[in-house]
Amino acid sequence: MMWELLVALGRLRPRLGPRWEAARRGASAASSSSRPAAGGAGVRALVYAQHGEPVKVVELKNLELRPLGKSDVRMKMLAAPVNPADINMIQGSYGILSELPAVGGNEGVGQVVEAGGAVTGVKPGDWVIPADPGFGTWRTEAVVSGESVIKIPSDIPLLCAATLSINPCTAYRMLSDFEQLRPGDSVIQNAANSGVGQAVIQIAAALGLRTINIVRDRPDLQKLTDRLKSLGADHVFTEEAMRKPEMKDFFKNFPRPQLALNSVGGKSSTELIRHLGHGGTMVTYGGMAKQPVTASVSSFIFKDIKLRGFWMSQWKKDHGTDKFKELILTLCDFIRRGQLTAPTCSEVPLQDYRVALEASMKPFISSKQIFTMQ
Repeated sequence: MMWELLVALGRLRPRLGPRWEAARRGASAASSSSRPAAGGAGVRALVYAQHGEPVKVVELKNLELRPLGKSDVRMKMLAAPVNPADINMIQGSYGILSELPAVGGNEGVGQVVEAGGAVTGVKPGDWVIPADPGFGTWRTEAVVSGESVIKIPSDIPLLCAATLSINPCTAYRMLSDFEQLRPGDSVIQNAANSGVGQAVIQIAAALGLRTINIVRDRPDLQKLTDRLKSLGADHVFTEEAMRKPEMKDFFKNFPRPQLALNSVGGKSSTELIRHLGHGGTMVTYGGMAKQPVTASVSSFIFKDIKLRGFWMSQWKKDHGTDKFKELILTLCDFIRRGQLTAPTCSEVPLQDYRVALEASMKPFISSKQIFTMQ
């Protein structure tokens, strides 16, 4: 458990193997080693040459595209979000880091413009997403290996496609892989207003699961509560409310959750453990509080709880591209049925990147910042 937390905080680096070392270099290599474009023209990209606070180290630059090889594709990026992992990578505190200088962004959707003669998996016009982290999606165009992108359906909304490969995938896997949940069972989560949290609410509702959703108190709490309930949340509580004795009465009429999803750590995760049912599992996938997970001895002895960790990048490495493609298609089915939507988003032109980076780091912001490249 501590290993996952240390990786999330950047204090340990996992060993990833040759393909993943190549992916780690992708944000730099795919941008022609971040060479400035001659005459000031070319591809626009958000580049950082050193680690630090994003608003200070990220710059909008013009870069050259490298020549298209026979195994390459040229793609134009359509939209790319700002995720916590992107911020952590720029700060130098994530589990994997791109070689510097690097283009920011791990997630997004692009459209193939041209394909080399040896490329068979995609063709011009196809929508594609990165196959691995460290891609460098905060740019207008890229020339990359055809194996570094995955084709996705183009009949889903653009913002759904741009935010498809991390948060919804994380939510689905955590709901599926740790406990054998049945319709009517309950799940409890903190950071319920996050991108993963919103996806958990929707996917759980589609699977017939009930959710207890914990958020921090804030001035617009009722507005946030209404938003989460419109997505399918059964109950929304503040962190403070979960600590009150009255919660015992709540659980007299609501099933104790067998699965808890923790993205915060510290006291918040301790409360999740306290409310878990006997034999339940808490899965940690983030550490926003930058505090350790603490569980009482009695939770292990008398409740037989289990503490696990989850990292979507590791899941993709362990299960391979084909399984990841299957997961993407499953989520696209949820989207087509109206059971999964993109998180609340604010679309920001690439040139206004400082606005997006600053907003993504402010507390109580429930809107995901999305760079638009048009």
